[in-house]
Amino acid sequence: MTDRFDCFYCRDDLHGKKYIKKDERPVCVRCFDKFCANSCTECHRPIGTDSKELHHKGRYWHEDCFRCFKCYKPLAKESFSMKDDKIMCGKCSSREDAPRCHGCYKAVLPGDENVEYKNNVWHDSCFTCYQCKLPIRTKSFLTKGDNVYCAPCHQRKFGKHCVHCKQAITSGGVTYQDQPWHSECFVCRTCRKPLAGTRFTSHEEHAYCVDCYKSTVAKKCCGCQSPITGFGMGINVVNYEGKSWHEYCFNCKKCSLGLAKKHFVVNGEDIYCPDCAKKV
Repeated sequence: MTDRFDCFYCRDDLHGKKYIKKDERPVCVRCFDKFCANSCTECHRPIGTDSKELHHKGRYWHEDCFRCFKCYKPLAKESFSMKDDKIMCGKCSSREDAPRCHGCYKAVLPGDENVEYKNNVWHDSCFTCYQCKLPIRTKSFLTKGDNVYCAPCHQRKFGKHCVHCKQAITSGGVTYQDQPWHSECFVCRTCRKPLAGTRFTSHEEHAYCVDCYKSTVAKKCCGCQSPITGFGMGINVVNYEGKSWHEYCFNCKKCSLGLAKKHFVVNGEDIYCPDCAKKV
């Protein structure tokens, strides 16, 4: 007589049948799937005898359910890592841990060319000029507020511009009447000679070199007939009835007394002090 060999749960005879040992007890396939099989962490269904079971740190999966949480790549034969109880492939784990680009907000992965500035990181192609949108890469740049500009765009947008040619002043320059000029643009209105670093004067908002001012613009002194330039000793001028004199030329015709800021008498084209006027 043959000894009985029964399933621990249903007591069916297991002779000649497939069975599984569970805690040293024989269990038929049907009862194993019903009472003993581990539940899959992913799909929550039993992992039956017809499925390959994978386990990690006390948790179990069907082979087909053991996939990357992000990209769903099968990981039964691949390296993986756990993050917040989720399985991830190496690539997705790197993306998850990588810093985010301040431009496109995608992950900056190890090996990606990148730019770090003020505790932020960008992909090399995302670190662009706010104005022209071209990547900065190895070029110098400047900032305005939170925006980054390449040097040419920053100069065009925020730099000084010559009041004459309207182009940016990249170095040097001249300030005249609180307005910026290129040195080469700040020239005499008549002879076009550069005026930067030289003596000049203005007339009706135009600048003149001393020689051109004397010859083309300056009034002639009625006393000496020389130009009244406003330079040197000729800085003070006396004007009377449309005529002009150097202060030092405004003298009595007879006694040569200086009459600037004094009483005087005009007789024809001549000027006299009151005493000499009585004798004329």
